[in-house]
Amino acid sequence: MANAVVLLFSSRISRLVTCVLLFISLAHTQKTVVFQPSFLTATGPKISALLLGNTSDISLNLRTVSPSSETGSIGPPSCAAEATQWELTREQVGKSAVRVQLSLDKSLRLCGENETDTDCCPKPLCVLETLQLSACVGGTPQASLLIQVKIYALLVPAHAGSDNKTVIPNQVYQTLGSCPCDLTFKACDVRCCCDKDCSTEVLKLFASHCLPGPFGGQVSPAPDYQCSVQSAENSADWFPFLCVHSPPENNPYLGLFYQGNTITSKRGPSFQRPILSAPLPDNVYLQGSPIFTVNNQYFTIPQKVLGRCVNNAPVAFLKNFKVECVTLLNSCPAGSPLQTLPKDLTVKAKNGQGGDAEVDVTEEVAIDLSQFISSTDAGASSDERLVCENVTLALDYKFYWKGNGITSISLTHTVGTITLNSSVALTTRYSAEFLNGEFAGEPNSGNPGYQVGRPVIAGIVDTLENNTGSIQRTSINLWKPVSDGFCSTAEKNPVLFGENSTSGCLLPVSGQNLTQCDFLRETVTSLQAALVTATYVAKSGNPDSLTMTDWVNISYVTLNSSTTMENNTSSCSGIPSHQHIHVWSLITGTVDGIPQRDIQALQVSYSPSTWALDCGGGDVSSCVDPMETQLFPITSSVTFTDIPINTGPPKTRFQINFTEYDCNRNDVCWPELAFPFTKYYTGEPYSQSLAKGLILVFFFITASILGTPWRQIRQAWSCAAL
Repeated sequence: MANAVVLLFSSRISRLVTCVLLFISLAHTQKTVVFQPSFLTATGPKISALLLGNTSDISLNLRTVSPSSETGSIGPPSCAAEATQWELTREQVGKSAVRVQLSLDKSLRLCGENETDTDCCPKPLCVLETLQLSACVGGTPQASLLIQVKIYALLVPAHAGSDNKTVIPNQVYQTLGSCPCDLTFKACDVRCCCDKDCSTEVLKLFASHCLPGPFGGQVSPAPDYQCSVQSAENSADWFPFLCVHSPPENNPYLGLFYQGNTITSKRGPSFQRPILSAPLPDNVYLQGSPIFTVNNQYFTIPQKVLGRCVNNAPVAFLKNFKVECVTLLNSCPAGSPLQTLPKDLTVKAKNGQGGDAEVDVTEEVAIDLSQFISSTDAGASSDERLVCENVTLALDYKFYWKGNGITSISLTHTVGTITLNSSVALTTRYSAEFLNGEFAGEPNSGNPGYQVGRPVIAGIVDTLENNTGSIQRTSINLWKPVSDGFCSTAEKNPVLFGENSTSGCLLPVSGQNLTQCDFLRETVTSLQAALVTATYVAKSGNPDSLTMTDWVNISYVTLNSSTTMENNTSSCSGIPSHQHIHVWSLITGTVDGIPQRDIQALQVSYSPSTWALDCGGGDVSSCVDPMETQLFPITSSVTFTDIPINTGPPKTRFQINFTEYDCNRNDVCWPELAFPFTKYYTGEPYSQSLAKGLILVFFFITASILGTPWRQIRQAWSCAAL
């Protein structure tokens, strides 16, 4: 018992001493500041610590430090802030505590081979540095936190996940319900009799215990009313007259596995009549359908598919295109399409009207090859050069059409002689143009109003010979970066009506370029101006090129040239790096209940920015070498704004002030006295409500005339007359 009392007394004394020490520590903390912990070792992109004490006037400064070469120690804390690759944030969590967080502003992805993107890790050890976080008051450090950072790049496996799963096919073209119980790839599933991985011996083990129903691959049998089910022996009396022709692919259980189009039933003979083979109708061409040759093969022209040139791409009816394909030649080409004889190009195509149209080939020889050859080795001797004759440089097709058929096809085959030593980059051009008579068909973007997702139609004034102005159609474009994303290789995307979009490309700029700011501004301005070269925009989706009222002037907002632009050797201001296209549209009416939108105005403006080289993060090569480049973004965007519809003329002062007959601002509404006969009743059409109301009035008058009061009046009148 005595030992227990002694232990209890000593425990209470130890608790009291702990509380006193904690109180002294907190009181001391309220006067000074301290980091908890005071040293960190970080292996991830996020770092967190606490700053305790009087943090009301504390400022945080982060810098990168390194040990001294002589002493090997870190210098004293400093309040001079430096630019680092870390983002510093602070959060007040109490009266005397601040949570400090550091986030790495860099991707931990390992750079690939020959990759130019700087936002990645060139080595597996991505970040290795020492950081010093100082808490300062008026330029005097009060506390410091030393952080040793050692972060490795993230290695993502090329083939993540398990490969022992069944690959689900495209459900639009292949039924998923063919064998739904086949769950394991290259393995036999028990009781799944439709599993093709099960051998005959294994199927015998559970042949009588197969999974029933559609999930086992066994759909219900066809119903009795199917014409293909009943036979002449056991058919019902009504069968020859009321059976249904429907293909077995229209099984209702297929809807459990995919959503697809139903198969149209083909009409078949009844009462066992012989099946007569009907003549095949001629397939007329529709917009977008492929063109066929007389041998039922696709009519092909080299085109670009998914960014790559394909030599045998089908031609679609009424689809114009113009592509360029670059081929690196190390020797003379021997096959199509670079080496093609005129007789091979003379192909007969189906005209869509039961006949054919033969390609009329015209040969042209190109003398100037500068627009087709981009690079060649001219330093070789004449004995070492290789001469390639009759190389195809361009194939320009013209399809003349009328209705749903093709009337004729003409081809201009441009060839040339190429001289090469080791290699030549040859640019060949292919085009197809559909002409209705002698004029190219111009696709519209709506009838009459614009349709969402169709290109915005722009135009340039084209003065004719008789001094009458005509509008030549063109497009308004945004940047479409491809491959490396550079502006020199970027393509253009047309602006689509009703779809807001932002895109851009990258322009390499060196330190030497930043010493010529005027030339740099002109270069960026010319790149941005090439996106919008039009002066007019069409109001509707089907404008007339000869009617000027169908077009609206494009408003260009230029940068203020009077503003002084400060230039130095390391930065340039006033760079028009962002181009914004603002389109205002208005609903002008409806056609079959569909609102028709017209463009009321279009404005093109520019946003300037200041470009300067970034020498932080340890990479100072671009600041040391004047020819080393950094990438700067050039962006373009489009915004569509709907103008609200004006519901009517503005109200007069009498209508605004006089509220006696206003049902929205007055408790007594006199116009609603005859509620069913006025416009305020919207339960049914006005004509029906008026007719029903008049019928009720007629019944009321009839009942009044035939009722007791009128009968007494007639009796009194009769007595007075007698």
